[in-house]
Amino acid sequence: RVVMAEAELRWLGLSDSKVAETIKNKSLTEQLLSIVKLAKEQLSSSGKKVDTFPKGSLLYNLGTKAKPQLAHHLPAVIRLIVEDKVKTETQATAAINYILAHALENDLNVAELEKECGVGIVVTADEMEHTIKSVIGSYKDKLVADRYQFPIGKILGDARAKLKWADGKFLATEVELQVRNLLGPKTDEDLKPKPKVKGEKEGEKKKVEESQEESEGAATMEELIKSRARLHKVGENYQTDGYQVTPHTERLIKEHLQRTGGQVRTRFPPEPNGLLHIGHAKAININFAYANALDGVCNLRFDDTNPEKEEKKFFEGIEQMVRWLGYTPAEVTYSSDNFEQLYKWAIVLIEKGHAFVCHQTVEEMRGQEQTLSPWRDRPIHENLELFQDMKNGKLEEGEATLRLKHILEEGKVDPVAYRIKYCHHERTHDKWCIYPTYDYTHCLCDSIEDITHSLCTKEFQSRRSSYYWLCNALDVYCPVQWEYGRLNVNYTVVSKRKILKLITSKIVRDWDDPRLFTLAALRRRGIPAEALNSFVARLGITGSQMVVDPHLLDASVRDYLNLHSPRTMAVLDPISVSITNFDTLGLASSISIPDFPSVPSSSKHNISFGKTIFIERDDFQSGVPSKDFRRLAKGQSVGLKHIGLVLHLEREITGEDGSLIGVEVKAEEVSERNKPTVFIHWVANPIPVQVRLYERLFHHKNPEDTTEVPGGFLSDCNENSLTILHRVLVDRYMANIKVWDRFQFERIGFFSVDPDTTKAKIVFNRTLLLREDSGKK
Repeated sequence: RVVMAEAELRWLGLSDSKVAETIKNKSLTEQLLSIVKLAKEQLSSSGKKVDTFPKGSLLYNLGTKAKPQLAHHLPAVIRLIVEDKVKTETQATAAINYILAHALENDLNVAELEKECGVGIVVTADEMEHTIKSVIGSYKDKLVADRYQFPIGKILGDARAKLKWADGKFLATEVELQVRNLLGPKTDEDLKPKPKVKGEKEGEKKKVEESQEESEGAATMEELIKSRARLHKVGENYQTDGYQVTPHTERLIKEHLQRTGGQVRTRFPPEPNGLLHIGHAKAININFAYANALDGVCNLRFDDTNPEKEEKKFFEGIEQMVRWLGYTPAEVTYSSDNFEQLYKWAIVLIEKGHAFVCHQTVEEMRGQEQTLSPWRDRPIHENLELFQDMKNGKLEEGEATLRLKHILEEGKVDPVAYRIKYCHHERTHDKWCIYPTYDYTHCLCDSIEDITHSLCTKEFQSRRSSYYWLCNALDVYCPVQWEYGRLNVNYTVVSKRKILKLITSKIVRDWDDPRLFTLAALRRRGIPAEALNSFVARLGITGSQMVVDPHLLDASVRDYLNLHSPRTMAVLDPISVSITNFDTLGLASSISIPDFPSVPSSSKHNISFGKTIFIERDDFQSGVPSKDFRRLAKGQSVGLKHIGLVLHLEREITGEDGSLIGVEVKAEEVSERNKPTVFIHWVANPIPVQVRLYERLFHHKNPEDTTEVPGGFLSDCNENSLTILHRVLVDRYMANIKVWDRFQFERIGFFSVDPDTTKAKIVFNRTLLLREDSGKK
């Protein structure tokens, strides 16, 4: 059989190496063999020789470009090639585009097909020569000046645009000939390598490459989708790769368009068995932004088919996070809304012979070395009775499942559609004891909701054929599945099971612990939704899985917070400073400071000032200061931000144990004579607050990699990932702040007010340092 296939491929004019390469692709080989068979039959019926065929390359390209749903129209294109009406690759491509646009039609308009692919149009050598001469003339001055450095492809492109049906090879040869006649042979100067642009260095090249990589993204997801997304138009499902066309497809799509008015419809379908993580931020953005960009709608659909792990708080938490990111679902739906319809369709599948009740265990169904179930061919009436018994609670959990007679692309045999679960459901309560699986539910709920673009991560690509098969097996409208690369972040875990393990092991407090990368945790840490959306948009949309370091998210967050977080002063580790000459300074007891000092016109807040102020302990150094220390010390003055004073150390105050309690200083107004090199932050008449400082939870980039972390991810946890400061001092005006308010603590970092805050105690979470290395001097 392989030898015969190789012989047929050689008939197309393929070399031995190309045959060997092609034969590895089973689906392509089958398509090419089918094309060869049809071509030989047509040659034979017209009395032509079939031992050789000079236009084999056209048939080969037809096989590589034609989608499976075009199989019923391929004979018409093959006939045009066999009859030598389609002579060039350009014509063949035009023919493929035509039959793709008419894939739903049973009978083609052959005359229209021939017109669309230029049958009968002959471009003479004189026409090509004249057209190319005209195109070269339009570039003559530039061509003569640049000689062979001029991009010849530009001339060829213009010529092809004017002579659509011309032979491409002849056209290229004629362009080359006329350019050579104009410029003459290449000289030694022409053959020299192109000189580098002055100042171009390797580092500059790298910057260009990096900027090109960054340009894959955009400022917002909607902007990215408008400029980059190339998905099918509504109603043109049949033109996409792998889409399965049936005799009912045209009618079903027309009915779908009547129901939706041609509107784009997407959905975000999370499972309510945990809270969303940072990867879901990408999914939410893509689904909602795609709909928004094209004036469509997006539903939030809860895939609530696994009742034993679902909780009310997860339903509420998921919807809250979607809205926090700035998106409003057109509808909030539930897979359980469709349980009755899904059950009825399961009966239809059994009646059609597409599903059966099986008694194999989970272990027997797992793995790639699967054998067909011994119950696969049991009579339809038995399957119907047993499925009814499953529904009525007559069988135990694990005693039976309903399976679909279908083999997935990944090799999985007969996926499970229904399983028995005796547990309470959050919404349907105890009405059902059989629950549909994701593989069964997902595509059918998409169909019910008239979804146009079913957008999901790349790991579902292998289930696309199953998605299409199931919709078609039930003769219902079939949406189109599109896949994009999943987003993963280093130094964290996002598995719901592993996060739950961290919680039960008391390593983190809950799903919203700021050390995690759930969306609730990021929000609690103070990450703005706008920054998170910007981060996802900057990454772009590709089919490749993406793994990024947290510092990339930090960069987006800093950019946003720097513009939107009011400045304030806070002292994390305070020591008191007594100004001995305060009474002679004549200063007011309060001053007004802009929330954004670099924008004097911004709103302001009032802070206190007095004889006693507080500064950071590490802004003072006892004894003789070290060479790199630039702040308050013996013989070394320091400035106070916003007040225009310089402090000079007079005396250290220590306790009985010798520990530093505070310092006494003399102050004077800043002048050109005494202007210090460093100005520090401070507070006066403050109130105490609690501050929680967070570090990375894990030591290694991939804590789940057993080669890096042999002891498992729990052993990789950073024991010092949380530090709580109980007596941080802030200005008194901060007593009225609200939960989620964000600030930049000057010289320290960005902080957010935690939900644990009460009237009696204000709690801040550190979001980020001002920069990755914020060491003071």
